[in-house]
Amino acid sequence: MDHLKTISIPSVPDGEQVHLDYLEAGADIIITASYQSVECKHCEARELYYRRCREASTGHTSDNRVLKQRQILVAASVGSYGAYLADGSEFQNGDYGDAMDLGFLKNFHRRRAFAQLSRKKKLIFPAWAVFKTQRMESTWVSGDALPECVAVAESSNKIVAVGINCTPPRFIRDLILSIKKVTSKPILIYPNSGESYDADRKEWVQNTGVSDEDFVSYVNKWCEAGASLVGGCCRTTPNTIRAIYRTLSRNLLPLPKAQCQAVQEERRS
Repeated sequence: MDHLKTISIPSVPDGEQVHLDYLEAGADIIITASYQSVECKHCEARELYYRRCREASTGHTSDNRVLKQRQILVAASVGSYGAYLADGSEFQNGDYGDAMDLGFLKNFHRRRAFAQLSRKKKLIFPAWAVFKTQRMESTWVSGDALPECVAVAESSNKIVAVGINCTPPRFIRDLILSIKKVTSKPILIYPNSGESYDADRKEWVQNTGVSDEDFVSYVNKWCEAGASLVGGCCRTTPNTIRAIYRTLSRNLLPLPKAQCQAVQEERRS
């Protein structure tokens, strides 16, 4: 069985608009919608955003959009094997059965990354590695110690940053402090909304997360703890990114050398 699936994605206008919404909310980095697939319209959205910036007479418009010429980065997302299975496995303990081994996983990710980047004739690119946990303790969902995982990333000169994604906001500050002990790389933070995911029903449990207002109340604390980039993962929206952008734009506190920025990852909605 070929483990590289291509799944259907929204039509071109919808695909562009999703990413454009985040750019106009203030995101400096957009992450491809390839967490479980291999195609999206991120570059088209970036070009459309630039065009709207050129057409705008001011940096901000009356309809609450951020239209400001700035460098927009696009990051190619390669999710875990559990994410590819689309059964919530990435939220579990990483046990995929007796047939799974390290060689299979290496081959799976090698081919998947190549599928996204094969159009490039010369491939020299930086990468970041992020981890998730459902607990305050410094353990990854697989049970591995998070500092040990980060230390592996620290040893690679191809990995330019490390961080935490898709983790409840209330756990983030302590996790930043934990991984700071084993890395000198910039720390990236893009938590989820704090909602619980029911893998059996394939739906999010209502009223288990935080509001955008509560989410952004953590932002300055994360930056003080050492975060270099702040964004949102599952169940966050352009409104969340807009609130992060406004918080960071106030410059209420000295930020780390790598300026905190807003970022979004388009995954489950």
